[in-house]
Amino acid sequence: MSIPKAIISYFKKNRISYKVMKHEVAYTAQEIAAAQHVSGKQVAKTVLVKTGKDFILAVLPATHLIDFNKLKKLAKLKKASLAQEEDMIRLFPGIEAGAMPPLGKLYNLPVYVDKSLGLDPEIIFNAGTHADMLKMKYKDFAKMNKSVVGIFGKHI
Repeated sequence: MSIPKAIISYFKKNRISYKVMKHEVAYTAQEIAAAQHVSGKQVAKTVLVKTGKDFILAVLPATHLIDFNKLKKLAKLKKASLAQEEDMIRLFPGIEAGAMPPLGKLYNLPVYVDKSLGLDPEIIFNAGTHADMLKMKYKDFAKMNKSVVGIFGKHI
């Protein structure tokens, strides 16, 4: 599988430069960081969060886990839990389950980003497959997504 055309078109439409990075198939953000020989704090993992009937994307460094209480407070939610694989498949057509990019505007989902992700000038994230990544400037990512930034990650 290759990077979905919708993702490439989205970057072109937003005039955002990026670099494609390939690696052996990897399923966790930490495995991806190791495959790319980069720090886990630079690799953004995208987590689909169910908030009752709706969903949001929580984006945080590979070195962090979600503190759901902090995320609920930041997003003003009553409920927040990990979404199921079926939800990923339904909401991200053409994307391998668990390889969602943190591009909420492309998929009509609000994006919440842990503040620590912005400490590096560049971020790396899944590009819709378990073997393709995109690298881009964090400032371009923030501008493109119009994310809510706060503290909801806890270092592993």
